Amino acid sequence: MRSKRKINTVRAQRARRVRQKIKSYSGHPRLSVFRSHKYIYAQLIDDQTNKTIASVSSHSMKSKMKKSEVAREVGKAIAEAAKKLNIKDAVFDRGRYLYHGRVKALAEGAREGGLKI
Repeated sequence: MRSKRKINTVRAQRARRVRQKIKSYSGHPRLSVFRSHKYIYAQLIDDQTNKTIASVSSHSMKSKMKKSEVAREVGKAIAEAAKKLNIKDAVFDRGRYLYHGRVKALAEGAREGGLKI
């Protein structure tokens, strides 16, 4: 069994590897995802100025939906925030998470909301 320290190192390496591939798309903002056990967060980040453009979380969404359904709603909300800022394209940054489950639902929700990923 892997130690806690080794697992964190592997996760950090994976996140670094994913973000390194994303850096080549410098013309578009980055849609970054953070997932905790209870909530999911999405941010639009401009890497040229290192500023967060917009952010949405499921923390404010109190409902009886499943976590993946809430993630889809967060994706739609971040797409609406991007529309208000005249952003049509973004690069999806899944970070250290696999493109599966809640992360995938958030991306699909953003696409349904009109954001091109």
